[in-house]
Amino acid sequence: MKEMNKIEQYTDREWEELSSILSDEQNDNKDLLSRFMADDSHNTIKTWKELKEMNTEKEINVDKAWDKLYSRLKENGLVEETPVIRRSLIRSTWFRIAAVVLILAGIGTMIQYLNDWSLLSRKIVVATSDNQKNLQVTLPDGSNIFLNRNTRLSYKSNFGKHGRNVTLTGEAFFDITHDEHSSFSVDAGNASIKVLGTSFNVITNNSQSEVEVFVQTGQVMVSSGTGTQNLVLEPGYIGKVKSTLSEKKFNNDPNYMAWNTGNLVYDGQTLDIVFRDLKRVYNMDVIADNPDILTMPWTAPIDNQPQEKIIRLICANFNLSYTKDGNVYHLAKK
Repeated sequence: MKEMNKIEQYTDREWEELSSILSDEQNDNKDLLSRFMADDSHNTIKTWKELKEMNTEKEINVDKAWDKLYSRLKENGLVEETPVIRRSLIRSTWFRIAAVVLILAGIGTMIQYLNDWSLLSRKIVVATSDNQKNLQVTLPDGSNIFLNRNTRLSYKSNFGKHGRNVTLTGEAFFDITHDEHSSFSVDAGNASIKVLGTSFNVITNNSQSEVEVFVQTGQVMVSSGTGTQNLVLEPGYIGKVKSTLSEKKFNNDPNYMAWNTGNLVYDGQTLDIVFRDLKRVYNMDVIADNPDILTMPWTAPIDNQPQEKIIRLICANFNLSYTKDGNVYHLAKK
């Protein structure tokens, strides 16, 4: 139980950093390494380096291994220093076999130990580009995650074995399988989200540098990275969290989840709002050359239509013309 408490002192991100440090991939987090070494009663770092050295295609030098084992036994007072006996032991086939067995058993035990601490767990990463959205990721527990553009999701290959934890950068919609015995958590950088089973949307860094969460079903707990700000969100609410403040409000935007559904509905909203939504949902840049265009009201739905068709519909409705410069549409009055 005491060892388990030590394990829980570190977050998934810290375990990943420790793994990178031990693998010589990075060495810039000296404070984390020092804290780990202070808690490490198993001499993990030394054993890790020994495992790396032995993880080659070279044949194990049994004599060298026995010398090392014998030295350790002598240091602990388990054998007496008798050179003649030591020489005969080294030449003994049975003791040579015993040395190999002890070494391999030690390696197996340490590998299992490190695996349980998630140091050897392979990380699975799924990412979308600027032109991808609604990429579906199905986790081993049956939960589904839909990634928006420029989003990165990662989780460990042993997901579910020691908890249901993922890390997100960007925006995604989560439809989580209920499990009353195992909560589901999202590391969103500056905040963490914890649920049992629900559906919700996460933006890890909105325009105000906040972690933003919208709950569709169930209940969600959002906590800042410092732990000083906490929110419990019910269906229909949006929560925003920073290290110094948090707030929640009911969502009155019918198009909040349009990036996922592709459906935009309007009832007299002005074109400046429509153009903002088109950027978010369809990745379209629309610029009005005349500011009066932005105040024109729009009432027609937009439902997964091609970009050119959307622009033509707007122009036809307000007697406008358009030109396209790269990926940017310019609207002007005729």
